[in-house]
Amino acid sequence: MQGISIVLPDSKEERGVEMILLIECVVCCVLFTAFVMRAIYKDPISLIKSYPPAIIKRVEELPQYKDTIKSREKKHAYQKLIAVFVFVIVLAAIAYFSGCRTFSTTFRHVFILFFVVNLYDFLVLDWGHFCHSKRVRIPGTEDMIKEYQNPWFHFFGACKGTVLGLMVALMAGGLIHFIAK
Repeated sequence: MQGISIVLPDSKEERGVEMILLIECVVCCVLFTAFVMRAIYKDPISLIKSYPPAIIKRVEELPQYKDTIKSREKKHAYQKLIAVFVFVIVLAAIAYFSGCRTFSTTFRHVFILFFVVNLYDFLVLDWGHFCHSKRVRIPGTEDMIKEYQNPWFHFFGACKGTVLGLMVALMAGGLIHFIAK
């Protein structure tokens, strides 16, 4: 029976690259938190499509948000599409300046960055904050505590984020593959 072994970096250079990746993960989590918290505290409706479906449905029925939701749906889709391409370029650049020059090293680097932020979002922001903070509750939905605290909604969101991370990492890897030739 074989045990699980941990592979440690062999050289100072490899340890340096891993330390850079760790620092990048922390910085990305801090930046992500700042972006999300600013948006959700300033205008929770701006992230309405990130809320559980029952909450979205309730908000759409509230007269004070009726016209706001429909106009933001199309804008939200465009913003997400643009964000994916921005993530590809920014994360590919981060990987490149971190020493990644091949598809596989870039893919690994970008996927780890994306996955760490996704996992942080799921555990800390979604489960730790969103599920329990009254500050993120949209007026008119304060009674929907069960929906806000639904762990499965956030778990499936994290799964979707992982798939998105794979796509971003593939595109970033392809970008570096063609640039670094």
